[in-house]
Amino acid sequence: MRTLRIGLAQINTTVGDFSGNLHKILDALDQAQKKRVDLIAFPEMAITGYPPEDLLFKQHFIDDNCKALRKIVEKCNRVAAVVGFVDQAEKLYNAAAIIYQQEIRLIYHKCHLPNYGVFDEGRYFHAGRLAPVFTLNGVVIGVNICEDIWNPGWPTSVQAIEGGAEVIINISASPYRTGVIDHREKMLSVRAKDYRAIIAYLNTVGGQDELVFDGTSLIISEEGKILARAESFKERLLIADLSPDAVTRARHYDPRWKKHGPEQPSPSIPSYFLSDQKEKTSTALPTVRLPRLSQDEEIYEALVLGLSDYVHKNGFKKVTVGLSGGIDSALTAVIAVDALGADQVVGVFMPSHYTSPESIEDTKKIAKNIEIKLITISIEPEMAVYTASLADLFLGYTMDTTEENLQSRIRGNMMMALSNKFGWLVLTTGNKSEMSVGYATLYGDMAGGFAVIKDLWKTVVYRLASYRNKRFGKKGCIPERVFTRPPTAELSFNQIDQDTLPPYAILDPILEAYLEEDRSFTEIVDRGFDPATVAHVMNMVDRSEFKRRQAPVGVKITQRALGRDRRMPMTNRYRSFYLVKPGQFSQEQQEEGGQDRLTFRKEKK
Repeated sequence: MRTLRIGLAQINTTVGDFSGNLHKILDALDQAQKKRVDLIAFPEMAITGYPPEDLLFKQHFIDDNCKALRKIVEKCNRVAAVVGFVDQAEKLYNAAAIIYQQEIRLIYHKCHLPNYGVFDEGRYFHAGRLAPVFTLNGVVIGVNICEDIWNPGWPTSVQAIEGGAEVIINISASPYRTGVIDHREKMLSVRAKDYRAIIAYLNTVGGQDELVFDGTSLIISEEGKILARAESFKERLLIADLSPDAVTRARHYDPRWKKHGPEQPSPSIPSYFLSDQKEKTSTALPTVRLPRLSQDEEIYEALVLGLSDYVHKNGFKKVTVGLSGGIDSALTAVIAVDALGADQVVGVFMPSHYTSPESIEDTKKIAKNIEIKLITISIEPEMAVYTASLADLFLGYTMDTTEENLQSRIRGNMMMALSNKFGWLVLTTGNKSEMSVGYATLYGDMAGGFAVIKDLWKTVVYRLASYRNKRFGKKGCIPERVFTRPPTAELSFNQIDQDTLPPYAILDPILEAYLEEDRSFTEIVDRGFDPATVAHVMNMVDRSEFKRRQAPVGVKITQRALGRDRRMPMTNRYRSFYLVKPGQFSQEQQEEGGQDRLTFRKEKK
């Protein structure tokens, strides 16, 4: 009976850290050799880290990646390896080197280059044209890279059906988003059943700027069943013993594998021989099939890992969070503590005469519960100076959002001063609902270096805060009143978010339909939303693009984050809510939507 012991090295690499990435690869190689692994795989572009973006235009970057590969080749004396790297063969390729007995035996070039959402591979690479297979220990194996297996057909189908690959290894750098783990598992199960092949899917893990890679590497049988699963959001060397003879039996009655007369091998499917079948020399390993996380656990762990890696990979020691007593800053602080430890997080409370006693009390409770240092700085003296300095210029004008936003900008200045003086990274606390409609202050609450919850809808913020409270214990780390009080910026007396925005239970589904699903005004109204409200929300979104361009990066969670996923012009007069059928809505409703003259207060500038 043929067996193949395979290792999937789910490692956390850093873009451009050749020495650090090389160390992780060599360490995993050493572990694999000790455990008598026949073949170990490393993630897509494991040597360079993913995505290296315009570093790929630097020749010395490509050269350094090749030098690191040569060092790996020298160490592969007792195990075969599949290593993701950048290959320069006249053109530039996203590639995988197959190494055996200290030699590169073949190189695979990625065929399908994603060029959508956060991916720009068409900007850098050329597409591969071959789908090679190789024989190791008498087992026929095909290797491909990430997007190649998401596309039905070439190259996976020809590697399996025409090339005879019994095992398909896919090395990947697939970013996390809500729902993708379930979608990915179902897709891989379909591929395994369609091609009657064992699929070993290896995903990288870790945070890279706004992207988080979840890992969750898998081995799936020829029947589409999960044989092994690694943890999500953690490094792991997943080792499993595969039985290719099960593939042979499954293919016996499948007509696609029945040969009818002599065939010439296709030039697009080159075949390489590495080694013949060997005797089994080690005891079979127990199956590792770790359970899946719930959706809230997935999102929360993604935020924790994204923040942790951004802080550590960029050399920060501590972070600071502006606490207000509200749900957004509370959740941000709790995530920071889980990611970095309480001693690495500093809370800053900056009250004014608009700050309520409830906010003061809740802020102190939050800081105490999560055991972080809390600094209190009143902004009253600075606000008095600003007011006096502008008094003559503003004479005759009523107070409006100008004075409100001065308070926010004073707070932003304070936070950045602490950052400059002590080297703390400022975490902003805005959520996706607010950033979508521009309910934020430039150089105020938007000032900072990393936006942990910028891709969370407000309703999801509440959900995750509730989930984290349940993990903390009976009392919870976030006081119950923070959940029940109406959200407020407290920049004027008795102010609540709903003065300016629709209730979040209405706002979020409108935003999700418009931003993530690209639904039109009419389609959103047809879902039962008030036409004037929909037009008002769409107008706020369209007018706020300039703010989003100046916002700090944050962890991508949704299908379409506000950033590289959605690239809209700032100078833009197109308004889809004007394009309604004649007579569908009253002239007053259309004008109110277009001119933003609703019962809501004017949004913050």
